[in-house]
Amino acid sequence: MTRVAAIDCGTNSIRLLVADADPVTGELVDLDRRMTIVRLGQGVDRTGRLAPEALERTFAACREYAAVIKEHGAERLRFVATSASRDAENREEFVRGVLDILGVEPEVITGDQEAEFSFTGATKELTGRVDLHRPFLVVDIGGGSTEFVVGEEHVRAARSVDVGCVRMTERHLVHEGQVTDPPTEAQIAALRADVEAALDLAERSVPLREAHTLVGLAGSVTTVSAIAQDLPEYDSRAIHHSRVSYDTVREVTERLLRSTHAERAAIPSLHPGRVDVIAAGALVLLSIMERIGAAEVVVSEHDILDGIAWSVA
Repeated sequence: MTRVAAIDCGTNSIRLLVADADPVTGELVDLDRRMTIVRLGQGVDRTGRLAPEALERTFAACREYAAVIKEHGAERLRFVATSASRDAENREEFVRGVLDILGVEPEVITGDQEAEFSFTGATKELTGRVDLHRPFLVVDIGGGSTEFVVGEEHVRAARSVDVGCVRMTERHLVHEGQVTDPPTEAQIAALRADVEAALDLAERSVPLREAHTLVGLAGSVTTVSAIAQDLPEYDSRAIHHSRVSYDTVREVTERLLRSTHAERAAIPSLHPGRVDVIAAGALVLLSIMERIGAAEVVVSEHDILDGIAWSVA
């Protein structure tokens, strides 16, 4: 086996996976998997720049991850940065900071590359399942963007659109610098319209409605599953490969859109860093399911991070 480390730095969170990978058997054994909410994309949609405090939060997480990687003795490391750092004018400041701390330069990948990694990570262990019919539609709802990938064993078509839980919250659910508590009907309608326009764009190049199995990735989707199961705490084992019906996703989304900050914060399985953005993320998922007529979503804890690890191995 090869001991590898993979870091996925998104708009809302930065995540680390240290694992032993066996390319012959297709086995990826986790040694350490962790996530930190850093909000790197704070204000990027409005200012076009990475905020100093967002950079410092991200660099602090990188210092923590460097110690973990050293402790496990990973032979190879790949650092992939996604939507927020792709959009920012001052992304070179981010690149230099990561290089100084971890000794590798972050790869600011394209949306299409992001989609490839997501598909590999999500479907590698699903290909032998006889109860899940192909083609798969893998949907990775991030903080700043959402990736759509259709494929069987390999990617057939992919598209990234600028719709994510942080971007949609900041664009539509904030008034006078504060997240509306709860959002108004007009705000929800504007958010929905933005998502529908993005789905129109995605459908130009990805046959969304041809998919037989919807696979949902990333924090918004996994959190919806946790809430749907009424988990007493976030439990990856209960969430991974759970199947959440359309009706349940709609019920959870409506509950989140009606709730106040305090009510959302009281949900035991909801990470504090997602309290303000989960309603937008759930609404993105619901809109996708409505567009393609999905009866359920298969939730995966394995996503772009696992795809990055496989690319290193």
